[in-house]
Amino acid sequence: MILHIDMDAYYASVEEREHPELKGRPLVVGGSASGRGVISAANYAARAYGVRSAMPTARALRLCPDLIVMPTRGGLYQRVSRQIRDIFQRYTPLIEPLSLDEAFLDVRGSEKLYGSSEEIGWRIKNEIREELNLIASVGVAPNKFLAKLASDQDKPDGFTIVKQDEIQEFLDPLPVERIWGIGKAAQSRLNQVGIKTVKELRSQTEERLQSTFGKSGAKLWALCHGIDNRPVVTDSESKSISHETTFDVDLKELATLESVALSLIEGVGYRLRESKLKARTINIKVRYHDFSTVTRSKTIDSPTDSTQEIWRVAKSLITELLGKSQFAVRLIGAGVSNFGQAVETREQSDLFDQIPNEKAEQSQTDNRQHRLDTLADQISRKYGRNTIRRGKTLSSD
Repeated sequence: MILHIDMDAYYASVEEREHPELKGRPLVVGGSASGRGVISAANYAARAYGVRSAMPTARALRLCPDLIVMPTRGGLYQRVSRQIRDIFQRYTPLIEPLSLDEAFLDVRGSEKLYGSSEEIGWRIKNEIREELNLIASVGVAPNKFLAKLASDQDKPDGFTIVKQDEIQEFLDPLPVERIWGIGKAAQSRLNQVGIKTVKELRSQTEERLQSTFGKSGAKLWALCHGIDNRPVVTDSESKSISHETTFDVDLKELATLESVALSLIEGVGYRLRESKLKARTINIKVRYHDFSTVTRSKTIDSPTDSTQEIWRVAKSLITELLGKSQFAVRLIGAGVSNFGQAVETREQSDLFDQIPNEKAEQSQTDNRQHRLDTLADQISRKYGRNTIRRGKTLSSD
């Protein structure tokens, strides 16, 4: 069985843990309203007012004037994420992180040691609560698609099991938009012909779905039958590392989208260095309000694990995609691929090599960025506080 473990309102929950006096009050983590900041996470009390992640902070404050806005503390969230992953690793090495706050775990090889998948899921959930004072929702199912649906089924503090012989009983009542790949446009087309639930979608033949949706029709047919053969892939095995976020409200402002993308790049860079990998290709993905999706990528000369170098390329790709666009954006993603192994020691030039000044300066810059990333990661693990924060170096050229 596969587990999908998703931390509830992660950033906001960590802040509530750090500030118990704020628990139960509407709280968000994000940027300042005066600085065109956006919301990174909202607790459930804030969501009751309609406040959502990726919403401009100024708008969130209009919806909830008593809203508490906490600054983002990336180092703290990374440290806690590492502690959560340490708990996962007690039960299986097969962990596929999707972000700092969610992951797939393949625990089939651990059942003889630790009990059934359900028991392992409960043990992990309870250890996260007892050791870290945080709440996780857990989905247990035969594959990744079903496990992710299950973890979202009874949030917050959920625990849902989907057994092999209960797949259609679980899926059939769900609205069709819960199937991956069905957005608002596809949902509208299906609703127009009377298809509103997974059961009604499942009544269609694979051929009809393919004629309606093209190549994705076969995937939709498989998913509505609960079929998903993708394995759990660890960072070291993966061909790419990426993070993405879907906005509750479509966004247009380039500065806001860049702010969100930068936070995604920070997580990607951290995972690269944790896996001792470097990447040559940087990828940006954008999904517009009409669910059309475009991607851009660029391959650089030398593999890197530098957050600043990845962001420099990513920002140029974002500008290419969105700089003149008038379309609202529903989703943005950032990632890297084309991996090589990170080199632990820097190569030293031969004593008699004559390095041009420009190359020497670039080498010094690279070394400074490497030391900065290493120091930031060490501080993140040990202290968690934003003792060192990336400033305008990353947000401007």
